[in-house]
Amino acid sequence: MDTPFSTLIRVASHEAHSEAETSTFMSDLLGGRLGVDAYTRYTEQLWFVYRALEEAAEALRDDPVAGPFIQPELMRTAELERDLTHLYGGAGGHPDGDADTHNGNGDCDCDCDCDCDWRTGLTPLPATAAYAARIAECARDWPAGYVAHHYTRYLGDLSGGQIIRDRAEKTWGFANKGDGVRFYVFEEIPNPAAFKRGYRELLDRVEVDDLEKQRIVEECKGAFAFNSAVFHELGARFPLSA
Repeated sequence: MDTPFSTLIRVASHEAHSEAETSTFMSDLLGGRLGVDAYTRYTEQLWFVYRALEEAAEALRDDPVAGPFIQPELMRTAELERDLTHLYGGAGGHPDGDADTHNGNGDCDCDCDCDCDWRTGLTPLPATAAYAARIAECARDWPAGYVAHHYTRYLGDLSGGQIIRDRAEKTWGFANKGDGVRFYVFEEIPNPAAFKRGYRELLDRVEVDDLEKQRIVEECKGAFAFNSAVFHELGARFPLSA
């Protein structure tokens, strides 16, 4: 296979990537036509996906294929949890949609049965559950497939994710690179362009045969399809009002 593997992945998955990026939900969210509740629900789905990715990371650290991609500066779960705590607490958010039930310390003044930990009763959308399950399956049974999901998520976060951060700050008033958008802030990666080049070099050095590389490419396409399915379900829950 003469074409660098990183180029092959990028070109072969371009159509599926574009479809995910241009979903109705993301277009409405980035266009400022949806409320912060939609952004919060989207962030919840990311939490389920990244928990699946990162809970498997330690077991794969010594894997000859997946191991080189396990880099602590990429880990996002802690940042997602900080964002969700802000969205559901310090920012006045609440699981039932009432924006006035929390004081500035995130303590609850409501009369509901919740304990105001945003994790309580939180469940993934069906598409998100399927996505996370596939990541876990690959991590357990096929590390090369895990690399496909790792690539589609983290390199996307370092690229298009910055557009989402900028729009979220402007639309909902989050502090620049502060709580609510910390998921998109890679403090330990001062030069994202250089990091992405290094990541692509890792892809080019993956020691698998051409058939396995093609399987990884197909899994990348599948990852984007999972992502599109999540956007579709989010769009159904947050239809744009006429």
